[in-house]
Amino acid sequence: GVMYRNGQGIPQDDAQAVMWYRLAAEQGDADAQNNLGFMYATGQGVPQDYAQAVTWYRLAAEQGDADAQKNLGYAYSKGEGVPQDYAQAVAWYRQAADQGLADAQYNLGQMYYDGHGVPQDDAQAVTWYRLAAEQGDADAQYNLGFMYYNGRGVPQNYVESHKWRNLAASRASAEDQTQYAETRDAVATLMTPTQIEAAQTLASEWMAAFHKRGGK
Repeated sequence: GVMYRNGQGIPQDDAQAVMWYRLAAEQGDADAQNNLGFMYATGQGVPQDYAQAVTWYRLAAEQGDADAQKNLGYAYSKGEGVPQDYAQAVAWYRQAADQGLADAQYNLGQMYYDGHGVPQDDAQAVTWYRLAAEQGDADAQYNLGFMYYNGRGVPQNYVESHKWRNLAASRASAEDQTQYAETRDAVATLMTPTQIEAAQTLASEWMAAFHKRGGK
């Protein structure tokens, strides 16, 4: 199924991917269940069907699949295939986040920042943003930089804000890269040259350590 989905060694074919995912999913394979759920959620190889997506995500999530737990949390947060339920979204995000999934850690941070499904808590938002940021998640790095800039959940610190926004800009997709770089440069206007140099050094040191521990 994965080979058909990615067109590796065979012509890319979403319908064939779905067929093979389904065969494995019906035998209880959690990865296949999650992948089949994704195909239903995105309408690739099958008509889009959020309820079916949730069905397959749930089967995988209940087996402990972190990606499926995150996807099920997202479905609850958006009300796709299930009634919107922020508390359920938080519960599933937390299970995935506790397994170390960066996307889920970032999403859980967002829930704390917005006060959705949990009491609003900037310190908790920072905790989860940081865990995802340390894994190289650019959105989490950007949001952590925002928290340092505004002194939310942490003492205000422009050096740390610049560091994390600089890292975010270096790792973001093209559509976000410009925005992240602009906000980094905006922080720099409030800093001394010595502070900017310190922030750049911290970012370089973080990147070197990240690559050393196998980050990409």
